[in-house]
Amino acid sequence: MKACDLIIIGAGPGGYRAAEYAAKQGLKVTIFEGADVGGTCLNVGCIPTKTYVHSATFAEARQRMAAVVAQLRQGVETILSHPNITLLREHVAFGSAHLPLEGVGQTPIIIATGSETKWLPLHGLDDPRVVDSTGLLQLQTLPKRLCIIGAGVIGMEFASIFNRFGSEVTVIEYLKECLPALDSDIAKRLRKQLEKQGVTFKMKTAVEHIADIDADIILMATGRKPRTAGLNVESLGITLEKNGAIPVDDNFQIVNSKSSNSPLYAIGDVNGRQMLAHAAEMQAVHVVNQILGRKDGIRFDIMPAAIFTDPEAACVGPTEDQLKEQGIAYECRKSFWRANGKALAMGETEGMLKLFSSADDGHLLGCHAFGAHAADIVQEVSALMCCDTTIHQLCDMVHIHPTLGEILHAAVAD
Repeated sequence: MKACDLIIIGAGPGGYRAAEYAAKQGLKVTIFEGADVGGTCLNVGCIPTKTYVHSATFAEARQRMAAVVAQLRQGVETILSHPNITLLREHVAFGSAHLPLEGVGQTPIIIATGSETKWLPLHGLDDPRVVDSTGLLQLQTLPKRLCIIGAGVIGMEFASIFNRFGSEVTVIEYLKECLPALDSDIAKRLRKQLEKQGVTFKMKTAVEHIADIDADIILMATGRKPRTAGLNVESLGITLEKNGAIPVDDNFQIVNSKSSNSPLYAIGDVNGRQMLAHAAEMQAVHVVNQILGRKDGIRFDIMPAAIFTDPEAACVGPTEDQLKEQGIAYECRKSFWRANGKALAMGETEGMLKLFSSADDGHLLGCHAFGAHAADIVQEVSALMCCDTTIHQLCDMVHIHPTLGEILHAAVAD
């Protein structure tokens, strides 16, 4: 392998962003990827799922997915063709010819291997009806009856999608409510809306045997786990956390390797901190800045997220229950899509927003919402939180009329 300034393992959102940013700063980068560039998000996750969200029929979705993924994958290939980047299309492990153990620590290494499906240890998993999200996206025909185990982000998005396509969808969830990261009030209202659309939910229900499920296809949507198999990180003295993640500090440097001073980093899903593509990208930028000796102001404590159901949902900051548990004095303001002119004109009147602020000084603490373009509204709140904005300052900010953004302003208007 040619001498380089940075080694990256994995060309998903975190890996290719780190390579791109480092190369533009003049670093010579070698990046390993044994599968398609773009990682889970581009190839079998975020992007394929969103083409399904925005397609009218199952047949159209399959056709559009192939075209969109191919186009975006080519875009990543172009990024990695930078003259400062060497892409090696192979899996790599510590202790191999490419990464001899005696050389580890001499060149900064970023592990960005992402995550994989977390399978529950259920009886009958070898049933051919059982698939994960990747398998569901590979189906050639629309299932008449789809059962989804798990009401997290993956489960809820596919429930909404396949219900719209015409499948009979049942969601089984062990917890009392869906989407635990979302404010419980918002999550309940979103679930009720999906029930009105025809999705059946069985909450507080445990699956014991796959054979007990009456469906054509069964989707295992019980989350994802860090992908470390085959990396041989144990040879570096790294002890994985209980969830399989590589432990890192707040700068994403691996904390329990044989040499804690070695420039070893883990970003994205593999460190288990914030399993989101945009989190991986910003962690990548931060780590490269660390390698370059640069400071940045990236706020990893403010991380927005979205669920692309119909209607969609989004959140940033703690839920109301979490604020109560943490003993934080807060105020909660609400507003509704049905009172917004643009929402009425669009025929998108289902939706609710909850905005939390400090009871002491009015600083924004978070926002949870569901409704058309909820992600865009929550993104505005996220940006305002990064600037330590207060409720009073938000109240003085002009919002275009008529827009859905006025829903946020309506929550703080006197």
